[in-house]
Amino acid sequence: METHNDLSEFLTSRRAKLTPQQIGLPDFGGRRRVPGLRREEVALVAGMSAEYYKRLERGSAAGVSDAVLDGISRALMLDDAEHAHLYDLVRTANAGAHPQRRRATTRTQQLTAGMQQTIDAMSTVPVYVQNGRLDTIATNALGHALFSEMLDGSPQSSPVNAARFTFLDARAHAFYQDWEKNARQIVAILRAEAGRSPYDRQLSDLVGELSTQSDRFRTLWGAHDVREHCTGIKSIRHPIVGDLDLTFQSMDLSSDRGLTMLVYSAEPGSPSLHGLQLLSNWVATKVATELATQATTVAGKGATQAVDAATEPTRTVPAE
Repeated sequence: METHNDLSEFLTSRRAKLTPQQIGLPDFGGRRRVPGLRREEVALVAGMSAEYYKRLERGSAAGVSDAVLDGISRALMLDDAEHAHLYDLVRTANAGAHPQRRRATTRTQQLTAGMQQTIDAMSTVPVYVQNGRLDTIATNALGHALFSEMLDGSPQSSPVNAARFTFLDARAHAFYQDWEKNARQIVAILRAEAGRSPYDRQLSDLVGELSTQSDRFRTLWGAHDVREHCTGIKSIRHPIVGDLDLTFQSMDLSSDRGLTMLVYSAEPGSPSLHGLQLLSNWVATKVATELATQATTVAGKGATQAVDAATEPTRTVPAE
């Protein structure tokens, strides 16, 4: 991922979305060569010279102050996620072209035993834990059942990944009620992570894989949209209980840095709550059946060993 190009393309894409009227400037008409605002208009509203802004949009961010970035954010009407992304891109650009050696990953790949015990105890709600690349790290039993389409059908040679499932697995189009909306969110989340972790080799490899194999991913990636995965609605079509519209809340795990826990719930009295309760009952039945099968197997092995011991010939020790 080229950080200077990312900064330039991000700023260009943001001003292309705005009109002079939206930022309080008169539109004197005339044909514009490019959509959206001119660089001079952004600079005027941000309170800086046009030449200074042009240098910044070309990727030259050396010495840029927080006040300047805040002014640009106001002029481009950036939301919180876009504002944070701009800071990430400028920080990386200022660090130089190769500030550090690319690393495979710095993300924790499994939960601590205590955290896994905690999410297992949250048996009435689905819990799903992921890293910044959207790899699946852990779930509780109900969380696994909720995302079974993704978790049970992915190859074991690579980590289960929500972006890979969305763009490269045909089942995703049936699983998500609004595939396009989910796809846009997935790409925006990865874009934000790329700004925070521009030297994550596995993230770069994932983006390269998806860009090569999915035209839609490549188009959405080029839009430079970003978002934070804090809260929202996840609408899925579950193969067992049907359509579910679930609210999710995300929490960063202080005990497992780099990981985010997503907890899903349904509105009281809604069809989705009924469906979630049915899924919970299905999970409980499935677990009980598996435990009974294991107990039967263990008991059978114990009985076989007892019979073998009882029928084993007695060895006589000859007298000396």
